[in-house]
Amino acid sequence: MDRAKAPVVEGSIAAGTDFLQLDVGEAPPGGRADWLAGRLRAAIADGRVPVGARLPASRVLAAELGVSRGVVTEAYQRLTEDGHVVGRGRAGTVVVATPAAVVTRAPAAPARAEVFADQPDTDVFDALRTAPAELDLTPGVPDLAAFPRAAWLRAERAVLHRLAPAAFGYGDPTGTPALRLAVATWLARNRGIRVDPAEVVIVAGVSQALGLLAQVLHGDGVHTVAVEDPGSLGVRQHLRNWRLDTPPVPVDAHGLRVDLLATSGAPAVMLTPAHQFPTGVVLDGDRRRRLLRWAQRGGLVIEDDYDAEHRYDRPPVPALRSMLPEQVCYAGSVSKLLAPALRIGWVLVPQRYHSALVAAKRMADLGNAALPQLVLAELMDSGALERHLRLLRRRHVRRRDAMIRTVRANLPGAVVHGAAAGLHLLVTLDGDVDDVELAAAALRRGVKVQPLSWHGQRPQPPGLVLGYAANVASDIDRGLATVAAALRDLP
Repeated sequence: MDRAKAPVVEGSIAAGTDFLQLDVGEAPPGGRADWLAGRLRAAIADGRVPVGARLPASRVLAAELGVSRGVVTEAYQRLTEDGHVVGRGRAGTVVVATPAAVVTRAPAAPARAEVFADQPDTDVFDALRTAPAELDLTPGVPDLAAFPRAAWLRAERAVLHRLAPAAFGYGDPTGTPALRLAVATWLARNRGIRVDPAEVVIVAGVSQALGLLAQVLHGDGVHTVAVEDPGSLGVRQHLRNWRLDTPPVPVDAHGLRVDLLATSGAPAVMLTPAHQFPTGVVLDGDRRRRLLRWAQRGGLVIEDDYDAEHRYDRPPVPALRSMLPEQVCYAGSVSKLLAPALRIGWVLVPQRYHSALVAAKRMADLGNAALPQLVLAELMDSGALERHLRLLRRRHVRRRDAMIRTVRANLPGAVVHGAAAGLHLLVTLDGDVDDVELAAAALRRGVKVQPLSWHGQRPQPPGLVLGYAANVASDIDRGLATVAAALRDLP
């Protein structure tokens, strides 16, 4: 029997010359795998190849297209790395997820102009998130297509199989014991933090952790928290929402200027020492020692362990919490590791603040939903989360390298910062450029980016903060080519 002409199994996609009307003559020279991956990705996105469908066998499709089998297997591999398909042995290559939806936009949508019209307000990130665009290169967006659906479902089934009925009732506002133990173990293994599970409080992401900490600090008479400059606009907005002043402390190539923090008179400071946002610098050893001496004299450190797991070209750096637990409040989450939609994070505080923090959490929401906590604990305990992290690191390195190459090719004179870790790059621009106008011009052309000036309270050099984790290399190339065209057309 000719295996290439085996009967089509019900529910699969028939291989043949009519499959998606593919014409290899459209492929550019030397780019057949890219072309085929792009055509398949578009077909999955628009529903012509739905979730659950099987792609043709690689040798069958190769024969029909008249290309080498390696072209097809390379295209399938790229879709696998993007999280859109999985290979299931004899069952074939199966579509498991669609790419992020592309929103069709009118050439002059009012929302685009409104995002960058004035000084950024508290709803600016919502406005940018919902603004119509074809490509999103904003920072803070993980690879949502890589979410480990199969592992999550297995963990959920395991949890539900053994879950007692009482577990569906109201629980401990600090979180389920299983997740608090799993987080304590994760922090000890990955961040050098030794903590009793009873000290861990599970929260709805770092944003809620900041809100709860702000309430606790107000009760302790603290009304000022110094912040990094440049530093996260979103963090600054959260702190100010809870009526905390946020004086800026400059950041340089070695991290936060601790000498200027010491002279500022601020009783507390919020910082991202493992991978500073947005510059990507690591707080170096000398600055860490100075910061810890400042804290030992009574200063309080709020440590957002931003992007700490996503490191590539440098060794890990210990969390500040591991060195001085009674002067450091520590917050982390799985938003950049799994997905922001889970709304699961954790916070550790000095013992003197623990009871007040738990009370604030209880009054906020009675505690996070229990079932996602238990599933996450299962992923952590089974090693599935660490395996997922290793996969992400390999993928992120390729996408980061693609972005660096494209920046150098399209933006002469631009300087790349923070490439050794994280999910974004800071790119500072040569010349007298208004980075807000550039971001607005890029959005008009269908590409979302964030201007560096959003994240500074003091004047900053012109620059863009560009996320790479959620985009394949071809989209990164296309997006930055669009940004470069927008830059050339600025007055």
